[in-house]
Amino acid sequence: MTPIRTLALAAALAAPLAWSLPAAAQATPSVVAPAAEMADGEIRKVSKDTGKLTIKHGPIKSLDMPPMTMVFTIKDPALLDKVAVGDKVRFVAVDQGGQMVVTDIQPAK
Repeated sequence: MTPIRTLALAAALAAPLAWSLPAAAQATPSVVAPAAEMADGEIRKVSKDTGKLTIKHGPIKSLDMPPMTMVFTIKDPALLDKVAVGDKVRFVAVDQGGQMVVTDIQPAK
């Protein structure tokens, strides 16, 4: 068999297989970002009028950030009702366009 006939035969045999695969199997898999880990911190200031928290925190691995005290914006203002100055907390922070945003906060155990 000539190389051209071999290629034509291989293409003819492979075509029905591609059509029979479900769309999900044919699609390129999407990349899913890993869930952000919770960081430890202590609330230093609660600013309900600006929707911000000042947190003295340990390392935030998901952001490759060392321990420091900084101001975070809060994604949901209802989270501000869960905390008070001096509370030890665990929280998730993400970088949204260069702004550090707390998306979840819970009392430390």
